[in-house]
Amino acid sequence: MTLYLKRRLNYPTLGIHSTENSFCFGYRKSNKIEFDELFVKQFDNDLCNNLIFEFNKFISKENLKKVNKISVSIGPANFNASRLIVVLARTISQQINCPLDSFSSFEIMAKRIASKNNIFTNKKSFWIYKKLKRRGFIAGKYEICLNEKDSSDLVIRETVLPKVVNKIESKELSFEANYDDKEDLKELLDLSNKNSLNSNVDSWRKVLPLYPISPIN
Repeated sequence: MTLYLKRRLNYPTLGIHSTENSFCFGYRKSNKIEFDELFVKQFDNDLCNNLIFEFNKFISKENLKKVNKISVSIGPANFNASRLIVVLARTISQQINCPLDSFSSFEIMAKRIASKNNIFTNKKSFWIYKKLKRRGFIAGKYEICLNEKDSSDLVIRETVLPKVVNKIESKELSFEANYDDKEDLKELLDLSNKNSLNSNVDSWRKVLPLYPISPIN
């Protein structure tokens, strides 16, 4: 790995996240996470304009130029918010010429859900689901992968990207999706700094919002 690539994978990291009723920004300037800057705001009637307005208030031009990596959640969550934050993240990534990572909202909450339910068995898998109003569920599948060097470090691998399913098999372990603005935003920053796959500065081209159903469902 070149010195240039190592530098690009380092801090500061910018996280852009949304849930069903809020959008969030996070800025991690170093590995001292107690200095993270976090911002959460509930949706209002003019999400498009307010997203840009609040982002410009959240981070200065000087700090934005220092960002070495951006990470964005792609859903499933609020359809319009997912679409808008992905457009924002892609635009910034292209403009400041830095890599863009993306993670599903279910993958981001998976570690928190596994910890809350005491799932620490290596290779054990579970589903995270969200019930749809008209038909079926959106569900993704996740597997526990303990860190070989540190058994206390819970690593989650997404084995099935969230998709529409007719039912959740009762014999399989499953949990309802549970969004948590600040905790998921911090996990998004953690995942970004652990991930080295999207190290290419053109990675923004591959990042698209994830929403398995039409926005009118």
